Amino acid sequence: MLSAWLLPEHIADVLPAQARRIEELRRSLLDKARSYGFELVMPPLLEHLESLLTGTGHELDLRTFKLVDQLGGRLLGLRADTTPQAARIDAHLLNREGVTRLCYCGPVLHTRPAGLSATREPLQFGAEIFGHAGLEADLEAVELALDALLAAGVKGLVMDLADARILRGVLGGLAMDSVPLQSVMQALAEKDSSSLQRLTEGMPEVQRRALCALPRLYGGVEVLQAAREALPDQPLVRIALEQLAWLAAHLRRAYPDLNVGFDLSDMSGNAYYSGLRFAAYGGHGRDALARGGRYDEVGAVFGRNRPAVGFSLDLKSLAEVAGATSAPAAIRAPWGDDPDLRAAVRRLRDVGEVVVAVLPGHEIEAQAFVCDREVVSVAGRWVVRAIDADAEVAAA
Repeated sequence: MLSAWLLPEHIADVLPAQARRIEELRRSLLDKARSYGFELVMPPLLEHLESLLTGTGHELDLRTFKLVDQLGGRLLGLRADTTPQAARIDAHLLNREGVTRLCYCGPVLHTRPAGLSATREPLQFGAEIFGHAGLEADLEAVELALDALLAAGVKGLVMDLADARILRGVLGGLAMDSVPLQSVMQALAEKDSSSLQRLTEGMPEVQRRALCALPRLYGGVEVLQAAREALPDQPLVRIALEQLAWLAAHLRRAYPDLNVGFDLSDMSGNAYYSGLRFAAYGGHGRDALARGGRYDEVGAVFGRNRPAVGFSLDLKSLAEVAGATSAPAAIRAPWGDDPDLRAAVRRLRDVGEVVVAVLPGHEIEAQAFVCDREVVSVAGRWVVRAIDADAEVAAA
């Protein structure tokens, strides 16, 4: 018999110190999004399955927990990604004509972990811009993602850029069944050249040569020129490469310390991207801290096919690589019935101080706070005194 305290695989409690850091990041990132003009929304954790999954691809379907609604009998899904919900809110509930900026922060659930040490319950923060098809919105989404990571204290940021239109342009209208296409995309994502050679047998030579070249198109700005020489001169490919160069130039000017690169075979993340794709790395980790891009087709199922671009990240993963913070300072106070003592403690808390009361029979055991001051009685008055120091400040 399993112990009652054991949790499912890749599900874990978040303990005080980590929870405090995650909450600090949540507030910081939401404030950063608000500074850009983003409005906060709170979509539900579960929805009708077709609403969550239509237009999102096979990968998100596999990651979504499914259950039957005991009230209506319909199939429900526990969200594995909040982006389709934000698209539904923009298209169906807000129904605005101009630009809408939405942000969110809440748990998502995955049937399978993204990696060996990944959680199946990420705390997803994201931001989406609806209603503008131009590069200006793409740049704003990328800049907000970078500013969020910088605000979290992430060092050594790297931004990899790609574009979903490159694969569409390479295929050039070549008809492919969904299963073989999925296999090709998987091989591209894994940079598996041998599988690509096998999967592209029988294709026209132009497409085959271009597909097999994509995994090598990874690196700095020189990748764009190499792509112009290796890929077919199709309009989609040409436009995508021009726009990637434009975005990279703007990012280098705004973030001189940022390492901007290109990974033209990047197919990781969600399959609904229709244009720009980007992934941000940092903190010496191998996995992307934030992913995003343009996904103009997701809103179609909700009746309004609006241009859209955005990104998301997992606050739990971010907390592991973000800059460390010291434990917050606190004031230690004795517990007592004295009305003056209790009033002094209330006044301190009202002005934002953390006051930890020592309950009868206990010493201070809280490790999430550092008590550098204490409330003591001096000449009949309750005052705040620095611990191991002579300075006194009236608590009143």
